[in-house]
Amino acid sequence: MMPFAGQLIYHNPLASPKDLEGFRLEGEAALSFPLARLRLESTRPSDEGQKANFVLWCPVPFPADIAVTWEFKPIREPGLAILFLAAIGARGLDLFDERLAARTGEYEQYHHGDLSALHLSYFRRRWPEERAFHTCNLRKSYGFHLVAQAADPLPPVADCSDFYRMKLVKRGGKIDFFINELSVLAWQDDGKSYGPLLGGGRIGFRQMAPLIAEYANLKVFSLQRTDETNERSKE
Repeated sequence: MMPFAGQLIYHNPLASPKDLEGFRLEGEAALSFPLARLRLESTRPSDEGQKANFVLWCPVPFPADIAVTWEFKPIREPGLAILFLAAIGARGLDLFDERLAARTGEYEQYHHGDLSALHLSYFRRRWPEERAFHTCNLRKSYGFHLVAQAADPLPPVADCSDFYRMKLVKRGGKIDFFINELSVLAWQDDGKSYGPLLGGGRIGFRQMAPLIAEYANLKVFSLQRTDETNERSKE
């Protein structure tokens, strides 16, 4: 793997209500901090289907080449957790522009709505087939393109004793995902098969009811190729 240098450009401990200032919730959810870490859960019954799901967007737009790290611990199954990456509005609009179609947490609004994004589902325990065979799925929108799939090493909730360290890296068209530094998934976007390469954009946490999960220490690093840095230093 080509070496990269990363500079921390965003750090949010997700430890108290003040840490969520500016965040945008789409859908209905309870946001609490029982142990100085963010707990998310839907406030609607799961039998309402997609109407019970939600997305929580970080307010900061990020550059194209980044590494996102966060800590994750599932508290109650079943359910599903996704991280949206490089999310941008349609027609060149900002993701939060009021001219875009409204979003309320229903998944179709995010893969066939007024936006493009990468979707990493890293904890998939909603349906019986997902609980019987655990995978991580990477999708790209606009569209519902499943571009990569890999085994999910996370155990059931009963065996989760601590937080798991997540890391999602996007550099050019290359996507890499790690859990506790274990390489889980990798994909190279050719910029043609599923639309143009995605650049900078926003990140967001999505949950599918009735999952309850906790999050902490969200960090974003700007990435730069070290070989390019060395070339500039010679100028």
